Amino acid sequence: MRICCFPFLCFGEGEKDNNTNSHYSVEGKDNMEEGDLGKESDGFKNHRFRLVLKEDTNNVVGVEGEEMEVQWKLKLAISKEKKQMFRFEFDEKDVDFLKYTSDGRGSEGMRGDVNSNVGLVGGPSSSSMVPPGRGNPMYDSQNKRAKVQSLDPNWRHDNEKGIHYITPVHEVSYHDVGDSGVSGDHDSNKNDNLGSGDLSEFRIDLTDDLLHMVLSFLNHVDLCRAALVCRQWRDATSHEDFWRYLNFENRPISEEQFEDMCQRYPNATAVNVYGTRAIHSFGIKSINLLRNLEALTLGKGQLGETFFQALTDCHTLRSLTINDATLGTGLQEIPIHHDRLHDLQIVKCRLLRVSIRCPQLETLSLKRSSMPNAVLNCPLLRELDIASCHKLLDAAIRSAATSCPLLESLDISNCSCVSDETLQGIAFSCGNLHILDASYCPNISLESVTLSMLTVLKLHSCEGITSASMASVARSSMLEVLELDNCSSLTSVSLDLPCLQSIRLVHCRKFVDLNLRSSALSSITVSNCPSLQTISITSNALKKLVLQKQESLTTLALQCYCLQEVDLTECESLTNSICEVFSSGVCCPALRSLVLDSCESLTAVSFCSTSLVSLSLGGCRAITSLDLSCPYLEHVSLDGCDHLERAKFSPVGLRSLNLGICPKLSVLHIEAPEIVSLELKGCGVLSEALIDCPLLTSLDASFCSQLKDDCLSATASSCPLIESLVLMSCPSVGPDGLSSLHCLRSLTFLDLSYTFLVNLQPVFFSCVYLKVLKLQACKYLSDSSLEPLYKHNALPALCELDLSYGTLCQSAIEELLACCRHLTHVSLNGCVNMHDLDWSFQIKTLTLTSTFDGSHTTSTRESIVLSQEQGDRMLESLNCVGCPNIKKVVIPPTARCFHLSLLNLSLSSNLKEVDISCCNLFILNLSNCNFLEILKLDCPRLTSLFLQSCGIDEQAVEAAIRQCNMLETLDVRFCPKIFPSSMGTLRAACPSLKRIFSSLPCT
Repeated sequence: MRICCFPFLCFGEGEKDNNTNSHYSVEGKDNMEEGDLGKESDGFKNHRFRLVLKEDTNNVVGVEGEEMEVQWKLKLAISKEKKQMFRFEFDEKDVDFLKYTSDGRGSEGMRGDVNSNVGLVGGPSSSSMVPPGRGNPMYDSQNKRAKVQSLDPNWRHDNEKGIHYITPVHEVSYHDVGDSGVSGDHDSNKNDNLGSGDLSEFRIDLTDDLLHMVLSFLNHVDLCRAALVCRQWRDATSHEDFWRYLNFENRPISEEQFEDMCQRYPNATAVNVYGTRAIHSFGIKSINLLRNLEALTLGKGQLGETFFQALTDCHTLRSLTINDATLGTGLQEIPIHHDRLHDLQIVKCRLLRVSIRCPQLETLSLKRSSMPNAVLNCPLLRELDIASCHKLLDAAIRSAATSCPLLESLDISNCSCVSDETLQGIAFSCGNLHILDASYCPNISLESVTLSMLTVLKLHSCEGITSASMASVARSSMLEVLELDNCSSLTSVSLDLPCLQSIRLVHCRKFVDLNLRSSALSSITVSNCPSLQTISITSNALKKLVLQKQESLTTLALQCYCLQEVDLTECESLTNSICEVFSSGVCCPALRSLVLDSCESLTAVSFCSTSLVSLSLGGCRAITSLDLSCPYLEHVSLDGCDHLERAKFSPVGLRSLNLGICPKLSVLHIEAPEIVSLELKGCGVLSEALIDCPLLTSLDASFCSQLKDDCLSATASSCPLIESLVLMSCPSVGPDGLSSLHCLRSLTFLDLSYTFLVNLQPVFFSCVYLKVLKLQACKYLSDSSLEPLYKHNALPALCELDLSYGTLCQSAIEELLACCRHLTHVSLNGCVNMHDLDWSFQIKTLTLTSTFDGSHTTSTRESIVLSQEQGDRMLESLNCVGCPNIKKVVIPPTARCFHLSLLNLSLSSNLKEVDISCCNLFILNLSNCNFLEILKLDCPRLTSLFLQSCGIDEQAVEAAIRQCNMLETLDVRFCPKIFPSSMGTLRAACPSLKRIFSSLPCT
């Protein structure tokens, strides 16, 4: 047996430290000298229980036994009043309540100690919990939870050693406890050691009062399990405090067992025998044996007339619930007479007639019971529920309700025979009626009924309710809640009720007009009303309005000064006039969120609001013009607005904006003091753009083919903080526009890919701080266009250069790679003019011009020598993917590529020889180099080598990887000259290999 307890404990001063967690755990220890638990079984003889307090929350100490397997977790929470609370959680599989009642036995280790009538260990009554004469001053048998005074509230904490100490208030000896308690050994030596600084744990006995507190949080099933631990726990769990409520719902308990439980616990106050074998007999026994019975629940069976006769003698009964039962024989009247009954529930019962005379009754439910008549004599009744009593006649309902003058709540829903005459009589007799549920009553119209005190009115699916009925409802000046769902004949609602707080109108298919005036109105639910056209609402409390999928709604008038959120999704008939409702600032001055998604009739949207924060126009495909003057607008959604042609944001509080989803946008004006990111990617017809965003740092104008130099110049002037500028596929941008970039002192990223640039002089002059330059597919650049980079040290901060798919000649590329040693990332993908990449040279002579514009004169021409003394290359990544004319790649140590970590030569179909010596190369990709034959590697830190679909043979690979001592991944899939049977050879050549990918089958 193992008991694991995990409390979080703090006492006294220790409570000041919220981060201090301590541990109580109950330990079992074979130690005869410390005392034994008793003589009840061999499995527990010589076992000592103790409570251990530790600081470490991960340490778990438990009770170890041989016969039983019960695992618990104990949690202790400290309330604000510094009171201790314990809870056990059981880890073993669920055990049916009264599991042990059938055979009268518990586990083998405790055979003979289980009472067959109770399901608990042992036979003593509740008084055996604490034997008389114990003399324990800390125990209070009159309280439900025993007093715990064994721990002094003055709790001292040693922060250095993380140990809590308890100073006992009383020194109490437990040597005379006997079998019902845990032996304790509290000698003076142990008490003297409590204050020593070298203690690692503190032990106290799990006394009856503390155990009582712990067990008070268990249900009956867990109490039965706890009873099997030991005799002390058996006695503790049988205390009557834990058995005030006897719940036997749907339990197979016999009459003898039930009677025994009632005799053991005569002070029980509540009994539930719903679904048991004989509810009639159990009900009578409960009444006769339990002198303090206050609540009784029965059901699923038959109750005879004698039961109701016996009720009169149970003077303490306050609540009676009978559910799904047959009362009597079904042929006679059932009398229920009781002088002190307060609550009576007779639900889903079968009877002919009922007569109820209970002068103290306040709540009565006859819901779903099949009786044609009911006689009530309950002058204090306040709540009456006769819903779904289909056989109850109209006259009977009128007689029953009018006999209760203090009635406050009446539920007559699903009583199809109720008429307006009955409601009129109820209104006359029950002047305090506040709540009326008349749902599913097709014969009522309320046209002649006045319920002046009504606060809640529910009229779901009442076919007789029409617009004329609203005149009667309007006379209920105190009405707070009105529900009119599925009123198929209702066409309009016009109410001016000062107290109205909530209204529901769902699935009213003929409903056309809604007019509400109420200063207290805070909730409006209107849904699936396909004919609704006009809504007018005046309220000082409404904060959220949702009117989704009102296809016919054309007019919306609001006077809601606290309204913050409006959702008009899929209101397809709304026109541009809706903008006036939210723009003036008078109708809804506090509006923060507006959703107009899929309002497909909107064509020109214009909002001027000083409160609007979020606007969604997703799916409004017909919008062509957008004008927003909302200085605090932070979020706007234009997904699906693919016909937008003109957009003005002046001013707005946006921090980012994406207009790339508006392919027809031609005119843009944006004034956003807070915006930092603007994306115009895909605005192919944008020709006029005025962008005034002083904090803008990122601008993406990719594929804006009509964007001209004047727009770029104006943007650069008004947005001086731009750091990233993407002008890919902007063919209209020329030298004038690029020259204006000198205003952008923070520009570090420039993308001019797929443009028609001829020379880069404006870039070299204007973008002196550039770090990344992308020139993909700039096919009109001349071979000398990059000379300023490697001859005049232009763009000294440049680290990344992308010349993919360009037309530069071999010599220009070689000179660039040789001289621009500060570049860290270079991409030459798809360069057809690039041939061998051979850096085995030692000395090479280049021509240096003295002029920066590229002009050459013989008087200024001189030669310089480039050798390995020039310094290390900073190159880290080199991509030459798909270069069809490369045949040889040689990178010797003299090239000084000490920082190169990635080399990608994949798809270079004519590559035959690779000879690389790089001390820091990690990844080498030679995939799809079909003619590769020679591979020489001196790369001690290479970790990944990709040779997929290469024509290299096994011997060449084996020789290449022998010098790669850190190689982990080798990909040789689809290599026709390398077979799966050679994998062992490759692993032997490179022991560091962890993964070899090969797709060819073994032959």
